[in-house]
Amino acid sequence: GSVLDKTQRLEKLVVELAPMVGLDAREAELAQRTAHLCKADLATQMVVEHTSLQGVMGREYALQSGERPEVAEAIFEHYLPRSADDVLPQSKIALAVGLADRLDSLAGLFAIDLKPTGSADPYGLRRDALGMVQNLLAHELSFSVRRGLEEAGELLPVEASSEALAEALDFVVERLRGFLRDEGYRYDVVDAVLAERGHDPFRARQGIQALSQWVKREDWDLILDNYSRCVRITRAYEEGFELDPERFEAQAEEELYEAYRQARLEVTPESSVDVFLTAFLPLVDVIDAYFARESGVLVMAEDEAVRRNRLAQLQHIAALADGIVDLSRLEGF
Repeated sequence: GSVLDKTQRLEKLVVELAPMVGLDAREAELAQRTAHLCKADLATQMVVEHTSLQGVMGREYALQSGERPEVAEAIFEHYLPRSADDVLPQSKIALAVGLADRLDSLAGLFAIDLKPTGSADPYGLRRDALGMVQNLLAHELSFSVRRGLEEAGELLPVEASSEALAEALDFVVERLRGFLRDEGYRYDVVDAVLAERGHDPFRARQGIQALSQWVKREDWDLILDNYSRCVRITRAYEEGFELDPERFEAQAEEELYEAYRQARLEVTPESSVDVFLTAFLPLVDVIDAYFARESGVLVMAEDEAVRRNRLAQLQHIAALADGIVDLSRLEGF
């Protein structure tokens, strides 16, 4: 399609993104006006002759035409950053339009299998993905790239399969991974958080910052070891077993269940890494005692009902980290 087609998609997409970016009604209206005009300067002779002036001339034409200054500035800023060391957009209006522009390109080009291959990236999708990551981190904005791609995919004139959108998301996460590694974070800490939070770059970095502090603790090996016990013994089972506290036979099972229930009250899939690990901390010694010989608990009991119930208990504990962090990616797990 034409750039006009793209512009019309952007006008619709910024409406969907406005609440996700935190725009108020006035800002949403300005963002939609910006989206309407943001590519207009591409049709001018000035930008045809000097392509680096896209956005720069758009801002000037908008001001000369009597557009509001916020719209004119956002026309320029929605392209930012144009390179890794470029300045970033200052306004949330420009941020929203820039996100819409990049999400539309990523969803559309992955949908028709024109993704980058090797070093070839004719449509600048690596730059788009990295620019989106930089902007979300700079604005400290929690934003689901997965949902943004889905919203963009809905507006495309071609079908954007779930597989194509998942591939586009993975592409963005890989740019985020490289960016965070360049910031100096440990590779396994980055991988552990991105496995669950990669779709939300800002919250992912928050999680990585928090986990980076936890892995430096003197008792970290004990914390990780006792969590990993629950994961290792259950990960061979794809089936989720039903937990029935009425079937507990040993005091250690009841004590573990009570400690788990307390942690579950504090943790949801939206919790921070800090909240999860702080809630898990009281479980560490209880898990240790549960697996001790004197507890009388044999997880792989001969009685199938007892065995499944004990596996269910450990599955529930392992699932506390779902949506937050995948600790199995860490060294020493």
